Amino acid sequence: MLDREGYRPNVGIVLLNGRNEVFWGKRVGQHSWQFPQGGIQHGESPEQAMYRELHEEVGLMPEHVQIIGRTRDWLRYDVPEEYLRRQYTTRVHRAAYRGQKQIWFLLRLVGLDSDIQLRASEHPEFDAWRWVPFWIQLDAVIDFKREVYQMALSELARYLSRGMRMQQLAWGAPLDLIQSFYTDTQEHNPKDEPK
Repeated sequence: MLDREGYRPNVGIVLLNGRNEVFWGKRVGQHSWQFPQGGIQHGESPEQAMYRELHEEVGLMPEHVQIIGRTRDWLRYDVPEEYLRRQYTTRVHRAAYRGQKQIWFLLRLVGLDSDIQLRASEHPEFDAWRWVPFWIQLDAVIDFKREVYQMALSELARYLSRGMRMQQLAWGAPLDLIQSFYTDTQEHNPKDEPK
């Protein structure tokens, strides 16, 4: 299902744990890592597609997550011609399809890490996963998706409960600065203090 401009409607999912780290999945049989994402099927709302993709790719059910926010509008990226050639054999298909338009959701895991099941569907998307800092290293993202990742994370950062300090960390901030942010916030979290 393509729109008039040749973009396929899609959802992207940024899944947070309690430390505001994000789920980072390794694509099956590849050395590339990414957030869960997938197409919106005919008749689905973006939210319905998000829950379906979340279950298919990560094995989580709606009760395992809380929706914190979503992007206001569609974020688009074009797929380079070289990738289209591999995917589509005829020029007609390549000419019609330009890329993806995505609504990104920010979710909080309210379940356990053990609830994550990469083999929940017959065709797993990921064969490994890990938690990484919210401000991921953009060079780990395939080049034609980097701008969309940056736009999505920048827009979704406003929903984080850790306050402005999280939003002030710049892209590509030194790892020790990012780690000190997590250490500082964990040390100063009043919920963790004994009563």
